[in-house]
Amino acid sequence: MKKRDKKQLIEHIVHGIFAVLGLVTVASVLIITIYLIVSGMPALWEIGITDFLFGEKWASTAAEPEFGILPFVLTSVYGTAGAVLIGVPVGFMAAVYLSKKASKKVKNVILIIIDMLAGIPSVVYGLVGMLVLVPAIRILFNIPDGSGLLAAIIVLSVMILPSVIKVSVTALDAVPKEYEEASLALGANANETYMRVSVPAAKSGIAAAVVLGVGRAIGEAMAVMMVTGNAPNMPSIFQSVRFLTTAIASEMAYSSPGTLQQNALFSIALVLFLFILMINAVLNFFLKGDKDQ
Repeated sequence: MKKRDKKQLIEHIVHGIFAVLGLVTVASVLIITIYLIVSGMPALWEIGITDFLFGEKWASTAAEPEFGILPFVLTSVYGTAGAVLIGVPVGFMAAVYLSKKASKKVKNVILIIIDMLAGIPSVVYGLVGMLVLVPAIRILFNIPDGSGLLAAIIVLSVMILPSVIKVSVTALDAVPKEYEEASLALGANANETYMRVSVPAAKSGIAAAVVLGVGRAIGEAMAVMMVTGNAPNMPSIFQSVRFLTTAIASEMAYSSPGTLQQNALFSIALVLFLFILMINAVLNFFLKGDKDQ
């Protein structure tokens, strides 16, 4: 076999492997989607979509069970929004500093620390939050228990920082230096150049960083379970609450197969799954709109 033919054969094999892996990824998403729909829809029909989504009480093990997930939905929305409002600005400004202002040595050291933060298991974040943050909130605000939505927001805002910073730094580093040089040549100072030229040029990557952070926040279970008190209450900043993820994690282990309780938990997973898909779809819509302009 000629060397050229051998090279082409290797390329075809590699392309085939990548194609198979891509199909496996797509198939996995489809299988998960179909499984959640098949497992979750029976409970939605039996409970009623309106009662399930807008019911304010969850009592799955009561003599007369109720399956309202509105407290879980609102808690997840408020908790994710709070984490984004705190974590994204901090992560964004840190990314701008690391990409444009920090020396190479400082940048490398901080990025190593950020990688370490990304590698810490969520249960460790939850443990630190339970042992340090929750007592601090209790003492600071003079309340009976520091477990609640505020503790979850602070923990989640820290957990999303690595995703926001790393992806934003990569996007900012990819901005051509000619853009900044042209801005400086026209009389803009360094800060104006970074915020009005570099950041807009990297907005697609920064938006992707925000979505990754949102996905990390809304999909977290263990850490928030340890700092929220895990009670199915309507969301309150200082009251024990339960997220969509923790609702599934806390009851799935002892729910009997085929029961309405287990099917309702699958319905919660379906709602969470569709919510994340909606966020990704909205982002893709805006990004494609920007590219078409």
